[in-house]
Amino acid sequence: MTEVHSTQAKATLFQTATSERYQRWRLVKDKMVARGVVAGGLSIILAVVLIFFYLLYVVFPILMPSHAEVVGRYDVPEQVLGNTVFLSMEEQNEVAVRFTDTGKAIFFSVATGQLIRVDALPIPEQVQITSYAHGGVDKGVIAFGLSDGRAVVVKHDYKLSYPGGKRVITPAIQYPLGAEPLVVDKQGQALTKLAVKLGDKNSTLLAKTADNRMVLSSLSKKESLFDDEGTWEATDSVVEMAADDVDFILLDKELRNLYLASRAGDLTVVDILDKSKPEIKHKLNVLNQGVQISSMEFLNGDISLLIGDTSGVMAQWSMVRDQQNHFSIEKLRAFKVSDAPIITINPEQRRKGMLAADANGEIGIYSSTAERELIKEKIAGGKPVSVTLSPRANAMLLQTEDGKINHWTIENEHPEVSWSSLWNKVWYESYPKPDYIWQSSAASNDFEPKMSLTPLVFGTLKASFYAMLMGVPLALFGAIYTGYFMAPSVRQYVKPGVEIMGALPTVILGFLAGLWLAPFVEANLTGIFALLMVVPLSVMIFAYFWQFVPEQTRHKIPDGWDAVVLIPVVIFGAWLAFQLSPTIEALCFKGDLRTWMREEFGIGYDQRNTLVVGLAMGFAVIPMIFSIAEDAIFSVPKHLTTGSLALGATPWQTMTKVVLLTASPGIFSAIMIGFGRAVGETMIVLMATGNTAVMDLSIFQGLRTLSANIAVEMPESEVNSTHYRVLFLAALVLFMFTFVVNTLAEVIRQNLRQKYSSL
Repeated sequence: MTEVHSTQAKATLFQTATSERYQRWRLVKDKMVARGVVAGGLSIILAVVLIFFYLLYVVFPILMPSHAEVVGRYDVPEQVLGNTVFLSMEEQNEVAVRFTDTGKAIFFSVATGQLIRVDALPIPEQVQITSYAHGGVDKGVIAFGLSDGRAVVVKHDYKLSYPGGKRVITPAIQYPLGAEPLVVDKQGQALTKLAVKLGDKNSTLLAKTADNRMVLSSLSKKESLFDDEGTWEATDSVVEMAADDVDFILLDKELRNLYLASRAGDLTVVDILDKSKPEIKHKLNVLNQGVQISSMEFLNGDISLLIGDTSGVMAQWSMVRDQQNHFSIEKLRAFKVSDAPIITINPEQRRKGMLAADANGEIGIYSSTAERELIKEKIAGGKPVSVTLSPRANAMLLQTEDGKINHWTIENEHPEVSWSSLWNKVWYESYPKPDYIWQSSAASNDFEPKMSLTPLVFGTLKASFYAMLMGVPLALFGAIYTGYFMAPSVRQYVKPGVEIMGALPTVILGFLAGLWLAPFVEANLTGIFALLMVVPLSVMIFAYFWQFVPEQTRHKIPDGWDAVVLIPVVIFGAWLAFQLSPTIEALCFKGDLRTWMREEFGIGYDQRNTLVVGLAMGFAVIPMIFSIAEDAIFSVPKHLTTGSLALGATPWQTMTKVVLLTASPGIFSAIMIGFGRAVGETMIVLMATGNTAVMDLSIFQGLRTLSANIAVEMPESEVNSTHYRVLFLAALVLFMFTFVVNTLAEVIRQNLRQKYSSL
């Protein structure tokens, strides 16, 4: 007996020790899992925070203010060779040139002012320079009008070489129209005002003569097999107008429009497309009474005029075409530079920005698109004589009346971005009125970037709204029926089947929506809308007659199998809707619904439109909403439903008063998760909407969303460019939007849970 008790005691001790080891190991595993869950949650939070700060890091530079600082000040090189009439520098900001009123081109170092070379222009003896003009600051073309009615056209050019691995810039003077002076006025009168534009095949010079005539000389290049240079043939004509009060002359790069202005503010636009018969198109006054024009230049692209006046205001005027295809000159915007006269305006060569300087030495740099002042500085040395911006607009040279040249560096990487340009309407060049536009790039170098995020946000909300409008009712009603009314034997097939729909790649859905659904909807538009009436009506008619079916027959269908019976009815209703659509279209819409909408209401129809994306994206969000909502409904404790039924409530009353309220936190979560999926959807929207950034409430027009825009344009954007950073700003806006919506959704869900937890 003693041995037996001893054996039992040992067994008991062994079991106890084993149990204790198991409990300790289980406790260790519980702690490890708990810490792993905490670590996983914290890592997710950390990842989200890091994403936010990375987006902010990329976007932050466009929020930084622009600034400029002086880096050098030196005497004007070779000042004894004449006064400066034009100042310019090359792209690398190493070599500059000043043209003088004595016909000299003086090249010097931008950093130190050290002389590099001096070129004498072929000005004939006993002839004076009476006027000058540039043919576009980006072209490097300068024309000098002479006292004998002739003109000399030169071009400063720079060649790069790398001897010994070191960059060397060699300046040179070229004569694109020949070294001999060109005869502009055959009567030999002095050219007091001058404008020039050069092209590959055609060039034009326009001059005001000393006897107040406007002379137009059009040159066309004739090439020969035996002469590589070719010859220029001139066609002369006279602009029939009084030219005694013409003080400013500008000629656009298309050689079509000529702009003449007086100091009093009278602006005349002359169409010179037919060089032999110039025609006056517009006349207007662009100033208030008591103010005079003090400077006038083209904005980059030669579409808009920049007019500075004696009150210190610089205004942008442009040719605008209205809906009747009539052109007029309109003031797009104005900038208050100072209270002193604006004596020089220098447009940027590659952007829609400009530098303005007044008579007191105040300079300001502005962006026309962003409509804001970027930099304001005071220049030492008194009144500016000549100013130039570098081709990259990251440096400037400014000569003052004290005989000094001031060298400034400019930090102004993202001038086009402002709150106004991103979110408000902007009046862009060649547009009839201010509007929200996204068009970030084009083939032209003088293109005006249009980076309004408003149409992208609008498109995102519009696509999400119609997707949810389709997806939420179908998903929730399906979840209610499946989770509460459907027989378990049917539910075990329906629920997995719907959830498998969520595994379909969205690129496949987008492909089908763009290539099959969009043409189908276009061809059967009336049938699509007829579905909304015919299918519910078919179900109601079937339900009405179902009550007359013998009770014995009705009871053969088990509870929860009702939906199976309705499947043929729904299919028949859909078939009937499409069969009736031609008749409905003929009786109500004159045979074509799309044509009728356009004629009666002016509503256009694009094949890839919001209706298509609503159907396709609604299909994509249904599985997610259905699955979460069905789980929430099915998880309602059975004692609540049985208690409600026992107290005499009908199944529908139990559903609406007990089940839905108890499951409301889960249902709300399902809706918000589905909404988040719709907001962030990319491929369906990209392939099914035409990806057009338009703001139109019509369901028959296309759209562009934030996510689709990022997917399309990010591969093409230059790293760290304004376009690149604005795309990251769009991503940050999308991130913040989803974060705020999800946070509010979580707050509402917690309130619902607390409110109905007592059930």
